Amino acid sequence: MKFLLVVTLFFGTFLVLIPHVVYLLLKLFALFFHFKVAYKAFGLTSLALLLCWTVVVLYGYYVGRYDYEVKRWVYEDSRVPVGFDGYRIVHISDLHMDGWKGRMNKLEEIVATINAQKPDLICFTGDLASLSPEELEPFLSTLGKLKAVDGVVSVMGNHDYFPYARVVSDSIRWQYVQQLVRMERQALGWHLLMNESRCVKREGDSIAIIGVENQSVGAHPVVQRGRLSQAMQGTDGMFRVLLSHDPSHWRKEVVGKTDIPLTLSGHTHAMQFRVCGLTPSCLFYPECDGLYMVDNQSLYVNIGLGGTIPMRVGAKPEITVVTLRKIES
Repeated sequence: MKFLLVVTLFFGTFLVLIPHVVYLLLKLFALFFHFKVAYKAFGLTSLALLLCWTVVVLYGYYVGRYDYEVKRWVYEDSRVPVGFDGYRIVHISDLHMDGWKGRMNKLEEIVATINAQKPDLICFTGDLASLSPEELEPFLSTLGKLKAVDGVVSVMGNHDYFPYARVVSDSIRWQYVQQLVRMERQALGWHLLMNESRCVKREGDSIAIIGVENQSVGAHPVVQRGRLSQAMQGTDGMFRVLLSHDPSHWRKEVVGKTDIPLTLSGHTHAMQFRVCGLTPSCLFYPECDGLYMVDNQSLYVNIGLGGTIPMRVGAKPEITVVTLRKIES
């Protein structure tokens, strides 16, 4: 909430000042050419901008950040094993549990919506917490209700290593990480993959779900713990789905360097702001929102269900349903 207040005040002040700066520049210009500039229009514009910004913030806080949507897409590939034709993966990301205080009912609704998709597998691509593992404790029973035939598979995001918890020592920060790992694996029963893989079998066929620790190699390289080659061990010849929190990892270490056909990521949140299909996050991440393809390799970036700032405008919280389909080569 403090961060939201800071951001709100900063941008609100910026918007208020813009008309006044323009007015002062025109006033200075008018001194040389002997004409008058009326202040009223600029003052009203400043007030209008402030009112618009206030409406945007209130909408984003009370409505936008909970106005989630279910997105569906079909992944078609001749490499999909026959037994996995029609296999349904629900992809979720970036829950940031500190933002759900007082909104247990909404989280329960989201969990019910995910379960209603009848997933074969649920994949969570990181950032369960923000600054402390204690953020997760009130929601363990609710998140524990997530159900899929083959369970929930997860990876760690950059926030899950608590690099932004500046008031704690490195030893306490590492204790936080271990506490979060225990919560995911024991309390929630999720299959947390830390540079490792999990084999899923169906009708005599198998696919490998590969999970790397956070590997940020793009605009914000705060945590680099991913070991892709280690995670891939023992999966040769299998259809592989990679879970990697930061989409910059895909371009840097996956595309053209491995034969992994499908990667699922999160991290960007689309900066929790999108207007007319455009989001400023694309200025920092070439792959920032939705589906991307290079030759026969695909990446899907889920823009998350939570956020580091408790507001969203345009960039709706997202539940993604991916259906695998086998096609003829």
